[in-house]
Amino acid sequence: MSFTRRKFIQATGAAAALPFGSVFAQSGPIRIGLVTVKTGPLASGGIDMERGLQQYLREKSNVMAGRKVELIVADTGGVPAQARTKIQELVERDKIHVMIGPLDTASALAADDYIRQAKLLTLSVAAAEDMTQRKPNPWFTRGTSTSSQCSMPLGEYCAKTLKYKKMITIADDIAYGHEMCAGFQRVFEENGGKIIQKLFPPLTVPDYGSFLAQLKGDADAIFLGFAGSNGFRFVRQMNEYGLLKKLTPVGGMTALDEAVLRNMGDEALGIVTSCWYSAEIENAINKRFVANFRVDWKYDPGFYAAATYTEAAVLDATLEAIKGNIENKELFMKTVRGLKVDTCRGPVHFDKYGNVIGNIYIRKVERKDGRLVNHVVYTYPNVSQFWKYKPEEFLKNPVYSRDWPPAKNLEK
Repeated sequence: MSFTRRKFIQATGAAAALPFGSVFAQSGPIRIGLVTVKTGPLASGGIDMERGLQQYLREKSNVMAGRKVELIVADTGGVPAQARTKIQELVERDKIHVMIGPLDTASALAADDYIRQAKLLTLSVAAAEDMTQRKPNPWFTRGTSTSSQCSMPLGEYCAKTLKYKKMITIADDIAYGHEMCAGFQRVFEENGGKIIQKLFPPLTVPDYGSFLAQLKGDADAIFLGFAGSNGFRFVRQMNEYGLLKKLTPVGGMTALDEAVLRNMGDEALGIVTSCWYSAEIENAINKRFVANFRVDWKYDPGFYAAATYTEAAVLDATLEAIKGNIENKELFMKTVRGLKVDTCRGPVHFDKYGNVIGNIYIRKVERKDGRLVNHVVYTYPNVSQFWKYKPEEFLKNPVYSRDWPPAKNLEK
């Protein structure tokens, strides 16, 4: 067919009538910035974040909504000030359209003002509570969970199902650890339990011996709010000190992550944890994800790999809905927060603050085909960041911290 002058004018006129950026700006690649941690105590999880995201992109042939995708990875080292600098470089030098990450709560909080300033589309792995609560960031959506979103159901499970009466909490001395333990404490105590001791070792503590020596002897169990490889290190030392027979550990969502579970032995058997993900979840998306991940890396994906795989699925679904027009930031944010997406973790959707609503799984470490797995023993469906509380009442209280809710049952 010949292309006449009249047809050329009609075509260019039609293009001019479309919203700015809907034709020409969409012809280039979509640039994703992954902000992760590849050095330090959080590195095991941070490396899995990169592996999970790379796998999703490979499965999609590095194309979303008809546009090529480029991935640029930044390592923050788990240092909040460095995270902000790395994010700024990704935006201003690498011209990313969207960020997946960062990994840790402190880095997300450090970058909060810049995310707002740059209007940076963010699909977060970090669990920083107030960024989707009292100080919601309009450019921030989280498809994983807040720090306490998994620990609050576990607090109920420990009190009602496991019948624990007295417990200890121990966690990394960072915002993530504080928030996780606070949510656990609140729900556990509201269901009749008592937290009799709270400990917060430094994130990079070389040895837990002095903390193990402090543990109260009359507790039923101890809640572990560790990130990265620290949960593995703590349980290993509990075993070395002969404490596993005296004090039962239960874990938050990253304490016995699959990224470290593969390095553990029988000392991990029977330990109960709660998380929004397990490699044992029975759905078609997860089965494919786990099978492919095992082919590539010879172990099961856990929290960190599933986090970026989930966020990539949310990104993909959003881009399909807006026909690839990621340049329209307002449209992207409106669309992503209105979606319901099937993912490896199960179906997810979002509240008006940008935080995920989805299943939380109670898991128990078992041995399967010669390896340790987090077997799902109970599912809490459609859990929000506010648990069973009314959002308006929840938000009247301070953000979860070392000091709130107050610890009224500590033993001296």
